[in-house]
Amino acid sequence: MRECVREHGRHAIERAFAQARVENRCALITFLTLGYPSLETSIDLVRALARGGADIIELGVPFSDPVADGPAIQESSLAALQAGMTTRRAFDMVRALRAEGVGQPFLLMGYYNPILSHGLEAYVDDCLASGVDGLIVPDLPPEEAEPLEALCRQSDLALVYLVTPTSDAERVQQVAGRTTGFCYVVSQLGTTGSALRNEDSLAQRLADVRRVAHTPVAVGFGVSQPDQVSRLGGQADGVIVGSAIVRKSKEGAEALEQYVASLREATARG
Repeated sequence: MRECVREHGRHAIERAFAQARVENRCALITFLTLGYPSLETSIDLVRALARGGADIIELGVPFSDPVADGPAIQESSLAALQAGMTTRRAFDMVRALRAEGVGQPFLLMGYYNPILSHGLEAYVDDCLASGVDGLIVPDLPPEEAEPLEALCRQSDLALVYLVTPTSDAERVQQVAGRTTGFCYVVSQLGTTGSALRNEDSLAQRLADVRRVAHTPVAVGFGVSQPDQVSRLGGQADGVIVGSAIVRKSKEGAEALEQYVASLREATARG
């Protein structure tokens, strides 16, 4: 495991991107649903992401209606909920990982309803207490996010917003101006896990976002192969792999670590 990151919140995320730049590569951001494929194995899989070389780790908090997610993540969310995964257990898992020295920045990725049910202040407080560095809330647009955004700002937690393929120039500027940690560029319409396509138009999209962004820019949705990471890594500051990680997790921690290592190797820039 790496030496524990000393910075907290958005500063830890900024450090991860900065270190990747020093090493002349893009940052590798991985996603895994907490509690999947079982409560017992989930933590070991997060350890495998860290050992494999993930720079930043998104931890999915399962929800019964994950509208932005494709079949792989939907399946993992349902299985985790059926196994007894809860928001409280998510914080406990993060706390346990921090206690054993896993130092990569953690972002909780989950939908707004469970956050609201938990209580905004309580959720942010639990993030701080457990060692979470930021949040991604895919169904929370900036226009409705001020209460949570204010709490995150006060606590130095990152709140990452998404730029979608339908975002016009004004919207891109708004999202890029308010996001913290990094700006998440959705590669294509549809849900997570769809095959990556239209890379030429995506390259232009990434260039447009980077022109107005004040944070690093990371791209996700549809990325699953090292060659895709290599191509996109020359156009973005970070590449996000989610559904493919979830699918590979069924093969166990060793296979997942090897897969992540292959993705990490592909982050190097020529």
